[in-house]
Amino acid sequence: MMQFTESLPPQVSSFSSLMMNKNSNNTNNNQIQHARPWPGFHTSKNLGNIGDTNCMEQLLVHCANAIDSNDATLAQQILWVLNNIAPPDGDSNQRLTCGFLRALILRAAKIGTCKLLTANLNHSMETHKFSIIELASFVDLTPWHRFGFTAANGAILEAVEGYSIIHIVDFSLTHCMQIPTLIDAISTRVEGPPLIKLTVAGATEDLPPMLDLSYEELGAKLVNFARSRNVMMEFRVIPSSSSDGFSNVIEQLRVQNLIRPDNGEALVINCHMMLHYIPEETTVLSNSFRAMFLKAIRNLDPTIVVLVDEDADFTSNNLVCRLRSAFNYLWIPYDTVDTFLPRGSKQRQWYEADICWKIENVIAQEGIQRLERLEPKSQWVQRMRNANFRSSGFSEEGVTEVKNMLDEHAAGWGLKRDEEDLVLTWKGHNVVFATAWVPL
Repeated sequence: MMQFTESLPPQVSSFSSLMMNKNSNNTNNNQIQHARPWPGFHTSKNLGNIGDTNCMEQLLVHCANAIDSNDATLAQQILWVLNNIAPPDGDSNQRLTCGFLRALILRAAKIGTCKLLTANLNHSMETHKFSIIELASFVDLTPWHRFGFTAANGAILEAVEGYSIIHIVDFSLTHCMQIPTLIDAISTRVEGPPLIKLTVAGATEDLPPMLDLSYEELGAKLVNFARSRNVMMEFRVIPSSSSDGFSNVIEQLRVQNLIRPDNGEALVINCHMMLHYIPEETTVLSNSFRAMFLKAIRNLDPTIVVLVDEDADFTSNNLVCRLRSAFNYLWIPYDTVDTFLPRGSKQRQWYEADICWKIENVIAQEGIQRLERLEPKSQWVQRMRNANFRSSGFSEEGVTEVKNMLDEHAAGWGLKRDEEDLVLTWKGHNVVFATAWVPL
């Protein structure tokens, strides 16, 4: 059993030599660029300062290699160092590293490199189940989700103009938090509000953020909210799994589409940070679940498809590549949290527990248990084109709405236009992308 001790492990000198060796494993695992041109994020490869962000990353890389090569002694040495330089209540980089430390320990225990008891994880994190009020408030704290909501709603409103019936199919990680604002906007249409049909893909997997109420209860609240805005709304939830490309939702939509009125009903497919849970992410092969999902959506002839997701790549089968990519993306939520949540607050604990869940899933899990499989925007754009969609972009009015929303948040947030798409940035680094599509 690996245990952390107060004194230095006996063979730490050999570990120190490893860390100072410029010809170490870093040479073989340098596929991903991770420079951060922002104060505090050094690009130097000098590992002399053990508390430096780059050094922490290299320690994690060496530890991952040691665990996967079944070198329990070296793994224990590195874990000891990481445990002492990355406290769970430290600065943003220390907390980020602590999350990866925990994930590596769980991986070591899972694959048998070290029979480590979870009691050694004295900074255990548990995901919180939100009430609907808590979740709405939580989502409003940061543009992470609001950016996608605002961009998507603007594109949807323009696409459905003039339709008397709007059928929205919501593949969303945030449990319909986008919908009330959309209802508000629709309720003010000059020609009067349309009938809204809301179909929700109720994921059978437990993915944070989690709700403490059922989708049936959520639906009743949404219907009541719509009624308060003089909007008639029908709600249904279809339990479905991302593991098979939400096939249950697709099949029911296919059957319903056979009786869809010609030109009388707009079909909106809203995908908010859910599609990367569909497996087979590593290629753009036509027979992958992701390709089949998009092809099935295309066959429904939707009025508009909005795709919003995090702009990172967690798809590699190589642990070190995945670790580097995740480390050089997930510093962002840790860095931003200091701008909107005080230390020690419950909301901050919930926020960081959800990030830790993501880290642990990316690092400690493999196979069908590894659900977090983000793809960058460029890959999704290619997938959409392969499925015979073309970009419809965002209007100047919609972009202005996004900019106004960002003005409500910290100065580090920014907006970038990439061809016809929108990208949310933090200190110049891509965070979330928003794309809008129509059938060719």
